[in-house]
Amino acid sequence: MKSITISVKKIIVFFIFFLLLVSIYLVWGKLTSPYGVQKVSFVPSKSEKFTQGQLSFTIYRARTGVNQDIIYHFHGRNLDDAIWNDDTYYTSLIQSYWQKSNITPPTVVLISYGPAWLLTPKNSMVESGLMDDFISKMPLIESKIGRPKNRILVGESMGGLNVLILGLSHPELFSRVASLCPGVYLDSPFSDFEKIQEALKRTGADPKIALGIYLLAKTYVSNEEEWKEISPIDLIEEANIHYPELYLSCGLYDKYGNYEGTETLVNTANSKGVKTRWHPLYGGHCAIDIVSLADFLLID
Repeated sequence: MKSITISVKKIIVFFIFFLLLVSIYLVWGKLTSPYGVQKVSFVPSKSEKFTQGQLSFTIYRARTGVNQDIIYHFHGRNLDDAIWNDDTYYTSLIQSYWQKSNITPPTVVLISYGPAWLLTPKNSMVESGLMDDFISKMPLIESKIGRPKNRILVGESMGGLNVLILGLSHPELFSRVASLCPGVYLDSPFSDFEKIQEALKRTGADPKIALGIYLLAKTYVSNEEEWKEISPIDLIEEANIHYPELYLSCGLYDKYGNYEGTETLVNTANSKGVKTRWHPLYGGHCAIDIVSLADFLLID
């Protein structure tokens, strides 16, 4: 059998060529990546941070003063209670709009139970019960601010789902609910695999993201009955004209597959007589119309 030999010189040449290609790739990547990030010009709110058990919350007050309302803000996945003053986030655009319009805004309380969580009533799962915990701590939070004239909820993505769960479960406590790109689905985490596959095709959801949502949901609910207790699609069936006014928005090409469920929620809310503002957007996950949202968060 004839043996194959490769000279040391060829190996060295190949190795040098390989290093050259890697170097060109790294340099090109560096040259073509963004050099910075667009930031918002605004005056950050004054902030005070508090911790009570699992709950962390930060109170934000505009430096020019605040009105008598409170906005409870529930953040998206992997964010935290410092996001309101982030000069690269949509919340800074809201503040900038208010400031340029000479508006006296509400006090904002940013709520967090960690990077990822669902606001569920107590059920069979150990991690459940955060809704009960939050409701029990509202008097403590408001003792640091004063009793509000109106309570307003706003949240995006995971937070958008959480404000819907809270606002539709306790409609008597809130005047308005703004839910942005919320995790609302027609199918439950307990649907059979074929049904979930069909939903992925129908909505264009990223399967990896869908798996993450599936695992998060199963951390807080253990069966279909418990899921129905927090699913906005089920909760809205009990709604009437006395429920808080809703603001819902979602991008058509939301990679979380949220558009279908959010649009269905809007249609049901309208049929129940709930005053609802629907902002479908041509974009991806958490595309937000700043002006209409900023106006919605102000009650005359």
